[in-house]
Amino acid sequence: MKRVLGSIFAFLIIASSIFAPVLALAQDGGSYNFSEQSGLDKTGAAAGYDIGASAPTLEGYVSKIITVIISVLGVIFLALIIYAGITWMTAQGNEEKVRKAKELLTESIIGLIIVLAAYAISYFVLQLVLTTKS
Repeated sequence: MKRVLGSIFAFLIIASSIFAPVLALAQDGGSYNFSEQSGLDKTGAAAGYDIGASAPTLEGYVSKIITVIISVLGVIFLALIIYAGITWMTAQGNEEKVRKAKELLTESIIGLIIVLAAYAISYFVLQLVLTTKS
């Protein structure tokens, strides 16, 4: 039973890592760009509003740095989850390897949850900071 669950879990991780980029590309390809296709930018410019890109700010740079760091940490934890799954699958009944793989998998999942929570919190806080400044 444990091997079946481990196999299913490893399959889900591998399948999601293969199909996630495909879904992201499919989403991006046919999206409607409101600012370019609605004519609202022309109306705003005619009304006298500044519709150009604002100058880069310190908050913008900090938000990009935090986003990159948290994204890299997420990729590292995802790689650790995949490595733990592969280790578990190739343990061939060796209880010590299975135990180590389970520990690594548990710790990696906890780390990934922490990174995702940190990303969500930092995104929320940075959006508040960036929108109140402009």
